[in-house]
Parts: sequence; structure tokens; C-alpha cells
Amino acid sequence: MNELSDLWNIHQNAAWPESLGNLEGELMMLDTVIAGCVMYFLEEDQLDAQRVGILQDSLTDLEQLLPELSDSAFEYFERLRKVGSTLLENASE
Repeated sequence: MNELSDLWNIHQNAAWPESLGNLEGELMMLDTVIAGCVMYFLEEDQLDAQRVGILQDSLTDLEQLLPELSDSAFEYFERLRKVGSTLLENASE
């Protein structure tokens, strides 16, 4: 749980990357969905089956987009991927 909280704090304080081009809308949606799952988990100390499915789908979509990103954007979204993956690990414990 501490790893998730630490990663989440870092991510919340990170600046939104520039120059995302035509991927910006999809990346913004994925950021919002994953963030919503994290905030729900931190408040409720659990994720329901529907949110687990949404999080898994979002992480799959994000992983497909990562190779298309510039270095600066990659850092932001790789951290988001790590946040989501860590959340899944914590939610299944």
C-alpha cells in the first residue's frame, strides 16, 4: 500500500506532458480512468469487479500506446502504468 501511495503522490504532482499530438485525448481519458480507480481504492480500500475490469482494460490500452510516446511523455505514462499495475496488485491481496 505504501508503494501505491508513494507512486500516486509523485504522479499527482507531475506536470502533464506536452506534444502528445493526436494521442492526447485517449491518454487524458486513460489518465482520468486510472486516477479514478486509485482514488476509489484509497477511499474504500477495495476495488469492485467492474473497476478491476476497467483498470485492466485501461492498462492494456496504455501499454499499446507507450511505444508511440516521446521520452518526456513516456516517463509520465510509464509511471501511470506502474500506478495502475501496483493498484491491481494491492486490490487482489
